[in-house]
Amino acid sequence: MLEKAAAARKERAEVRDALKHGQLSLADVLASDSEAIRKMPVRTLLASLPDIGKVRAQKLLDEMEISDSRRIQGLGIQQRERLLERFTRKR
Repeated sequence: MLEKAAAARKERAEVRDALKHGQLSLADVLASDSEAIRKMPVRTLLASLPDIGKVRAQKLLDEMEISDSRRIQGLGIQQRERLLERFTRKR
Protein backbone atom coordinates (compact mmCIF):
# COMPACT_ATOMS: atom_id res chain seq x y z
CA MET A 1 0.00 0.00 0.00
CA LEU A 2 2.77 2.44 0.91
CA GLU A 3 4.67 1.60 -2.28
CA LYS A 4 1.58 2.35 -4.38
CA ALA A 5 1.11 5.74 -2.66
CA ALA A 6 4.79 6.59 -3.07
CA ALA A 7 4.66 5.65 -6.76
CA ALA A 8 1.57 7.84 -7.27
CA ARG A 9 3.25 10.82 -5.54
CA LYS A 10 6.37 10.33 -7.65
CA GLU A 11 4.33 10.18 -10.87
CA ARG A 12 2.42 13.36 -9.95
CA ALA A 13 5.69 15.14 -9.09
CA GLU A 14 7.17 14.16 -12.47
CA VAL A 15 4.07 15.43 -14.29
CA ARG A 16 4.14 18.74 -12.36
CA ASP A 17 7.83 19.16 -13.22
CA ALA A 18 7.23 18.37 -16.91
CA LEU A 19 4.37 20.90 -17.00
CA LYS A 20 6.48 23.60 -15.39
CA HIS A 21 9.27 23.06 -17.92
CA GLY A 22 6.97 22.87 -20.95
CA GLN A 23 7.59 19.19 -21.71
CA LEU A 24 3.90 18.38 -21.22
CA SER A 25 0.85 20.43 -22.13
CA LEU A 26 -2.30 20.90 -20.09
CA ALA A 27 -4.17 18.95 -22.78
CA ASP A 28 -1.77 15.99 -22.33
CA VAL A 29 -2.41 15.91 -18.59
CA LEU A 30 -6.19 16.28 -18.89
CA ALA A 31 -6.24 13.42 -21.42
CA SER A 32 -4.16 11.13 -19.20
CA ASP A 33 -5.75 7.86 -18.14
CA SER A 34 -3.30 7.35 -15.27
CA GLU A 35 -5.19 6.95 -12.00
CA ALA A 36 -2.50 8.86 -10.09
CA ILE A 37 -2.81 11.83 -12.45
CA ARG A 38 -6.61 11.74 -12.52
CA LYS A 39 -6.65 12.02 -8.72
CA MET A 40 -4.46 15.16 -8.73
CA PRO A 41 -6.28 18.28 -7.48
CA VAL A 42 -6.96 20.80 -10.27
CA ARG A 43 -5.49 23.53 -8.02
CA THR A 44 -2.17 21.65 -7.94
CA LEU A 45 -2.28 21.13 -11.70
CA LEU A 46 -2.82 24.85 -12.37
CA ALA A 47 -0.12 25.89 -9.89
CA SER A 48 2.31 23.66 -11.83
CA LEU A 49 1.85 25.62 -15.06
CA PRO A 50 4.58 28.13 -15.97
CA ASP A 51 3.99 31.63 -14.53
CA ILE A 52 1.10 30.47 -12.34
CA GLY A 53 1.58 30.01 -8.63
CA LYS A 54 -0.78 28.98 -5.86
CA VAL A 55 -2.48 32.37 -5.64
CA ARG A 56 -3.17 32.71 -9.39
CA ALA A 57 -4.30 29.06 -9.49
CA GLN A 58 -6.86 29.81 -6.75
CA LYS A 59 -8.07 32.94 -8.59
CA LEU A 60 -8.49 30.90 -11.79
CA LEU A 61 -10.51 28.25 -9.97
CA ASP A 62 -12.77 30.96 -8.54
CA GLU A 63 -13.10 32.64 -11.95
CA MET A 64 -14.01 29.39 -13.69
CA GLU A 65 -16.30 28.30 -10.86
CA ILE A 66 -14.36 25.12 -10.20
CA SER A 67 -14.47 23.81 -6.64
CA ASP A 68 -11.24 24.12 -4.66
CA SER A 69 -11.35 20.40 -3.86
CA ARG A 70 -12.07 19.26 -7.46
CA ARG A 71 -9.75 16.62 -8.86
CA ILE A 72 -8.90 16.18 -12.55
CA GLN A 73 -11.17 13.13 -12.90
CA GLY A 74 -14.09 15.15 -11.51
CA LEU A 75 -13.93 17.95 -14.09
CA GLY A 76 -16.95 18.27 -16.34
CA ILE A 77 -16.64 18.55 -20.11
CA GLN A 78 -17.32 22.31 -20.09
CA GLN A 79 -14.80 22.89 -17.29
CA ARG A 80 -12.14 21.00 -19.26
CA GLU A 81 -12.94 22.99 -22.39
CA ARG A 82 -12.73 26.31 -20.51
CA LEU A 83 -9.36 25.35 -19.02
CA LEU A 84 -7.98 24.26 -22.39
CA GLU A 85 -9.31 27.37 -24.13
CA ARG A 86 -7.79 29.61 -21.45
CA PHE A 87 -4.34 28.04 -21.63
CA THR A 88 -4.02 27.35 -25.34
CA ARG A 89 -4.99 30.90 -26.26
CA LYS A 90 -1.96 32.37 -24.46
CA ARG A 91 0.62 30.28 -26.27
